[in-house]
Amino acid sequence: MITQDQLKDVLDRTGQLYKYLRIDEKQMEWEEEDLRTQAPDFWEDPKRAEEQMKKVKGIKKWLDGYSDMRLKADELQLAVDFYREEMVAEQEVDDDYRQAIEAIEELELMNMLRQKEDPMDCVLKINSGAGGTESQDWAQMLMRMYMRWAEAHNHKVTVSDLQDGDEAGIKSVTMQIEGGEYAYGFLKSENGVHRLVRVSPFNAQGKRMTSFASVFVTPLVDDTIEVYVDPAKLSWDTFRSSGAGGQNVNKVESGVRLRYWYTDPDTGEEEEILIENTETRDQPKNKAKALLLLKSQLYDRAMKKRLEAQAKIEAGKKKIEWGSQIRSYVFDDKRVKDHRTNYQTSDVDGVMNGKIDGFIKAYLMEFPVVDNEE
Repeated sequence: MITQDQLKDVLDRTGQLYKYLRIDEKQMEWEEEDLRTQAPDFWEDPKRAEEQMKKVKGIKKWLDGYSDMRLKADELQLAVDFYREEMVAEQEVDDDYRQAIEAIEELELMNMLRQKEDPMDCVLKINSGAGGTESQDWAQMLMRMYMRWAEAHNHKVTVSDLQDGDEAGIKSVTMQIEGGEYAYGFLKSENGVHRLVRVSPFNAQGKRMTSFASVFVTPLVDDTIEVYVDPAKLSWDTFRSSGAGGQNVNKVESGVRLRYWYTDPDTGEEEEILIENTETRDQPKNKAKALLLLKSQLYDRAMKKRLEAQAKIEAGKKKIEWGSQIRSYVFDDKRVKDHRTNYQTSDVDGVMNGKIDGFIKAYLMEFPVVDNEE
């Protein structure tokens, strides 16, 4: 049977979410935006209409989420009152409490995803570290982990570039994760270096080895996002794809390599951004996707500069280094630990099969970001 303090906690958190989510304002905003969809000429511009419908549904989702949570909290309060009058069993109260807590935690987590980039699809790139076959095998294991996570969350995964390892595994892979909800908002927590410790199957002495792979996650921009690309700093190469494709692989240069000289607006330092795309046999399509990936990188760099500026203003916050070692996977000890949040689990098999939501939630709750006013 739940305690009075547990009931008070549910009611307090429900009230706090009403304030944090600005439910009154969202209700008014939804009514105004929904009214626009009823205009006689609304569907004359289909693209604009779809964006408006997406906006309306987005606001409505918050209202529905809060309404569901509020209902469960009220049902719990009622169940406690009925229990005191011996009208319901203790188990029913406990069930109502579990449902209320689940609804609250889901909304609290969504409340952490308020940056304008969070609802976007994303580009996820994995690079194997030094260490040859062992590191390349580790990079492939991470690729599978993220593919399984995406599948479980109804995202579509498209591999735009894959460099096979020398003997096994992969040297690098670039994937677009699209179609579900908040792909970037959730997976931004995966940015950094992932460390594997295990007895390597590629080591004849059966020694315990340490391998590294880096993961980079950027928002995938679409046509609604304006990103300037300087044509003078852009160049293209073409090459024959090494992927599947039969005779076409040997005869047609469908693979594209984009080079772009990026100038840091703060330091003036120049850096070459290199993007390869072998997704299809159609060179123009590969070029279009490579350009989209470039825009995503440029957008991501601008976004991170903005977040760094925010972090300097917000006193008392931990500084998050994007390129630092973030997580260790120790297979022999049955332990996966995130070094930023100290969240850990012994379910190594589950994690490698894509069950990383615990790590994502711990990160988002530990490092919340305030609303972006831009």
